[in-house]
Amino acid sequence: MADEEAAPWPFHLLTLLLSILPSLRLSPGAGESDVLLVFKATLSSGGGDVALRDWTPMLSPCKGNATLWTGVICSGNGTVVGLQLDNMNLSGNLNVKSLADLPQLRMLSFENNSFDGAMPEIAKLRGIETIYLSGNRLTGEIPDGSFAETPSLKKLYLSRNDFSGPIPASLTGLSNLVELGLEKNYFEGEIPDFRQPGLAVVNVADNNLEGPIPAGLSKFDASMFADNKNLCGPPLDVACSSPPPPSSSMTKMPYALLIDILVISIVVLLITICILTILLCHHRRHRQKETIEAADVLEQGAVARHASGPKKAAKEVGHAKLVFVRDEKRRFELEDLLMASAEVLGSGNFGSSYKTAVFDGGGTIVVKKFKKMNGVGSEEFQEHMRRLGKLSHPNLLPLVAYLYKKEEKLLISDYIPSGSLAHMLHGNRGSNLLPLDWPARLKVIKGIARGLSFLYREFPTLLIPHGHLKSSNVLLDASFAPILTDYSLAPVMNQSHASQVMVAFKSPECAQVHGKPCRKSDVWSFGILILEILTGEFPTTYLRKGPAGADLASWVQSVVGEERNGEVFDAEMKRSKNGEGEMLKLLHIALECCEADVEKRWELDVAVRKIEELRERESDEKYTSYVSEKEGGYYSSHSQAMAGDELSI
Repeated sequence: MADEEAAPWPFHLLTLLLSILPSLRLSPGAGESDVLLVFKATLSSGGGDVALRDWTPMLSPCKGNATLWTGVICSGNGTVVGLQLDNMNLSGNLNVKSLADLPQLRMLSFENNSFDGAMPEIAKLRGIETIYLSGNRLTGEIPDGSFAETPSLKKLYLSRNDFSGPIPASLTGLSNLVELGLEKNYFEGEIPDFRQPGLAVVNVADNNLEGPIPAGLSKFDASMFADNKNLCGPPLDVACSSPPPPSSSMTKMPYALLIDILVISIVVLLITICILTILLCHHRRHRQKETIEAADVLEQGAVARHASGPKKAAKEVGHAKLVFVRDEKRRFELEDLLMASAEVLGSGNFGSSYKTAVFDGGGTIVVKKFKKMNGVGSEEFQEHMRRLGKLSHPNLLPLVAYLYKKEEKLLISDYIPSGSLAHMLHGNRGSNLLPLDWPARLKVIKGIARGLSFLYREFPTLLIPHGHLKSSNVLLDASFAPILTDYSLAPVMNQSHASQVMVAFKSPECAQVHGKPCRKSDVWSFGILILEILTGEFPTTYLRKGPAGADLASWVQSVVGEERNGEVFDAEMKRSKNGEGEMLKLLHIALECCEADVEKRWELDVAVRKIEELRERESDEKYTSYVSEKEGGYYSSHSQAMAGDELSI
């Protein structure tokens, strides 16, 4: 009996090793699969087991830059750099401690789930740059120092939760912070003094905040501070009872000291400029030896018959890879793109477009080349492309894939053979194509309104959710359903180029000195587009750059003001019977959208609601009653001049 109880010492050693193995799994060298499986175990069984069923130890999460696990984002060297688990019905407390063992983790996105409890302890994720937690049930106060140990954080979205207490002051110490979304919570107290020079978005609307808005935030749109009863100061039209404290302690310094600091700063700046100039010249000399870009290969046409052959051409464009942003079965490589023949579709303000068929039985794609899309760095660009790839709406052309190169970018989408709204309005006169009658045009306008409204909901913090709305950027399918293209690109465009070519930057508010677009700039573009659809006329502002003395809206106003309504509508549309009353209603909606005064211009949701009420037929008597409700008539307030952009077909 004693011999049976006294086990040999190797057996005890083996037992000890087996007992401590579980604790070693999350050591700094632990595999990424193990780390993610531990994180999955913290999620509720109702969401994680179902939505993440392909997270198994038998399969690695990454294969190169291709992900094999749902929601995992991989870098080119096969490392996990992000998790995107939106809209997956996940719940429970969000425990991210285990993710600290992913050293290259840069992005977390858990939007529109049902996570509850306190703010996750993100301090362990020192390299994190982007966090999306909007649309959950997170509650309680966020400790003041929660963000003191995340110096790389650039974008933080906590919207539509139940957070309370003051806004953490440690956010003001994040020198890289670019976007901050805190709207629709219960934050209280004063807004911290944000002074980050690169801060582009701060949204604290619909909270319980009070006191003066810091001077550094006065440049943002008033909608970013709406529904806080006790906030005051610019950009709100609410005066503070007493002036806010000075925004800088430098005002207390002696004048002589300020002069000394200014002189020293100028000298340091000049030295820095000289050094940067030398480095830039050196860099350019080396850049001259680089090979052609992928987009340049496309532009030479007939890529399949490229003299150097597809494999050599693929080698010449470097190590760039196509990145797919949608969960689709079809896949193709850059080499496949180079092997296919390319047909030039046209050249617009952004760049050239090519029709290409690169795979058997998978349809045809359109490749768009963008040369002036260097508004942000590589990580921010690719993150924005992933957000565009998540969008799904019948009136939006989905992004399929993209290729990132420093000087040029390629965006790939499906090919719509029916052509653009611009072609249907202006390019088929006298052809065999069916003209657009009133019911067809009303259908087009309603579809555009729904697509634009969807973008406004998905991008609540973007100043111009579309930015380039015009008839050549509206495609029509076989049933005349509109499909919007070139949307939501302003955040990644060079701002100087965007201000010259994008339609939203041609709105009246941008034509002013130091003018800038706002969310209603898209509404102005929408109004101009409605007038173009109703009248069949080119918007004058699209035919030339810079401020214009007369435009489509003012011409319509002058004709309607003289009660010559019959001269406004396109002849092809006037054949519709019993529809003039509804046409006039839509004309009124368009003019309200084209109001030069931004404060008087309709909000998008108001315009969309009015458009949805329109019908193909309605009596003129009902319309007369509708007009009489407006005090003094509604046409007298629409005389203004606007600026525009070229219309490329």
